[in-house]
Amino acid sequence: MTQTLEKTTTPEAPSTSSRLRRVVFGRSAAILALLVVVWIIATVSVDNFNTPNTLYFLILDVFPVLLIALPMTFIIITGEIDLSVASMVGLSSVIIGALFQAGTPLPAAIAIAVLVGVIGGAVNGFLITVVGLPSLAVTIGSLALFRGIAVGILGTTAVTGFPDVFKDLVKERLFGRGTAFPSILLLFVVLAIIAIVLLHFTSFGRSVYAIGLNKDAATFAGIDGGRVKFWLFVASGVISAVAGAFWTLRYDSARGDNAMGLELVVVAAVLVGGVSIFGGRGSLVGVIAGVLVIGALRSALRLADVSSDVINVATGLLLVVSVIVPSIIGGVSSLLARRRIRQASH
Repeated sequence: MTQTLEKTTTPEAPSTSSRLRRVVFGRSAAILALLVVVWIIATVSVDNFNTPNTLYFLILDVFPVLLIALPMTFIIITGEIDLSVASMVGLSSVIIGALFQAGTPLPAAIAIAVLVGVIGGAVNGFLITVVGLPSLAVTIGSLALFRGIAVGILGTTAVTGFPDVFKDLVKERLFGRGTAFPSILLLFVVLAIIAIVLLHFTSFGRSVYAIGLNKDAATFAGIDGGRVKFWLFVASGVISAVAGAFWTLRYDSARGDNAMGLELVVVAAVLVGGVSIFGGRGSLVGVIAGVLVIGALRSALRLADVSSDVINVATGLLLVVSVIVPSIIGGVSSLLARRRIRQASH
C-alpha cells in the first residue's frame, strides 16, 4: 500500500533525454522560432537594425534583464515570484554611489552592495519560507522598502564620475572595436551555463520542478521546499545587486530611481519564454530567447521612432498573450482528451 502511495504522489522529473526533446521540440523551440521571425521582420522593415552596433547596444540594454531572469525563472517555476528585483538594482546602485562618494574604493563598494543583496534576498526568503507569507505580498512590500531606502540615501541627486577603467570594463567590446558582442556578456554566459545545468540536469533542478508541480507531494518525497525557495530568493537578491553595479557603471550614474519598472520587463520575459505563472513548467533556454524577443522588439520600435508609451503597450500585449495562449491551448487539449475518452467509452 505504501509503495503504491509513493508512486502516485511523488512527482517524477523528466529524464535528461526527455528534457532535451522538450528543448528541441517543445515551447522553447517555439520561442526561438518567434525570435527568428521578429528578427527577420525587424531586419526587413527597420533601417540599420541588423548591424553589429545595434546588436551591441541591444545586448547592453537587456543585460540586466538576462541576469535577473536566471533566478526569477527558478522562483516562478516553484510557484513564487519576486517583484523586488528592480528596487534592489536601484538600492545597489545607490549604495555603490554613496560609498564611492564617501571615499570607499569602488570594488569594496560593489562588494558591500552585493552583501546588501544577500541580506535583502534573505529577508524576502525568511518572510516567505519561515513566516509563511505569500511571495507576492512580501516582495511588493520589499519593492517599496528597498526603493524607499535608496531614495532616502541620495534623494533626487545622482552620483557620477566613476573611474573610466570600470566604466570601460562593462562596455568593452569582445574581440575589439566593431564587433557586436560586449565582453560583459561572458559573465552572463558563465552564469547561464551554471543555471541551465542546475535546473535541467541536477537533482536540485528536479526539486524545483517538483515543488512547483505539487509542493505537498514534493514534501512527501523528502524535498525541503522552504530551504530551496529561501536560497533562490537569496540568489535573486545577489544577482539583482550585481545588475545594479552594471547599471551604475554603464550609465555612470547612481540614482534612487535607477531601473524603475524593470521588474515588469523581467517577469514578462520569463513568461514569454514559456515559464508557467502557476509553477512547475518552463526552461531557461526559452527564457533567454524570451528576453531577446522583448529586447529585439523594443530595439526595433525605438529605431523606428516609436514612442516609449507604445513600446510599453507592445511589451504588455506580448506578456498578456504569453499568459493567455498557453491556457487556451491547455484548455483545448483537455477538452479534446475528454472527448476522445468519451468516444472510446462508447
